[in-house]
Amino acid sequence: MVPAVIFAGVSKGGFGSGAAFASSSILALVMDPGMALGIMLPLLMLIDVSSLPAYWKKWDWPTARVLLLGGVPGTILGALFYAWSNPDAIRLIIGLISVLFVAWQLARAVGLIRLGVRFGPKTGLTAGVVVGFTSFVSHAGGPAAAVYMLGQGLSKTAYQATTVLVFWAINLFKSGFYAGMGIFTWETLTLDLWLAPFAVLGTWIGIKAHRMVPERVFFGLTYALLTITGSKLIWDALT
Repeated sequence: MVPAVIFAGVSKGGFGSGAAFASSSILALVMDPGMALGIMLPLLMLIDVSSLPAYWKKWDWPTARVLLLGGVPGTILGALFYAWSNPDAIRLIIGLISVLFVAWQLARAVGLIRLGVRFGPKTGLTAGVVVGFTSFVSHAGGPAAAVYMLGQGLSKTAYQATTVLVFWAINLFKSGFYAGMGIFTWETLTLDLWLAPFAVLGTWIGIKAHRMVPERVFFGLTYALLTITGSKLIWDALT
């Protein structure tokens, strides 16, 4: 759990939220996926609060506003799906999102997908719905948010600040659903208390690494990790 939580802090604190959901994928390998989600949400919220001051008012508000407007109905859809699904369905969703995220990034890297066009508000609202849904069922709203934001031509810091703001708000919103649906338990909250210092440590490392570590190195390791964990979760869900 400790390396997974530190990784989430580094990813959200310094490299956007796109790959932080790898921590949920790792935990879902060794425990019920619902418990993994319940453990990670308070820690992700702590990471959001820890990193928010470093990027205060550096975000792009029009971009954030559109994503948040779409994120509300998306979160509600995610809650409905979670209520009607079973653990294997959640494993399958987390695994598919992990593998598809890597495939998307590879396609962009080799030029099969280009994001040179500035997306309009309708695309942003659609992305927001996907962000809310995937964030609820797997803490994986980052990829959908990245697709929209990369098309806005934001600077590195504005991009990072906008992801921090958007996911701080969405995580706060969905925490009410998590509490009401019993995803939070005394066991998950007790584990969160033990893991909280490592979340803050990871965030601090991420903020420092934002200007020091090449993104290619960080995400190269992340993609390998997501491919392995995502494939294993898909296999577990189907078998």
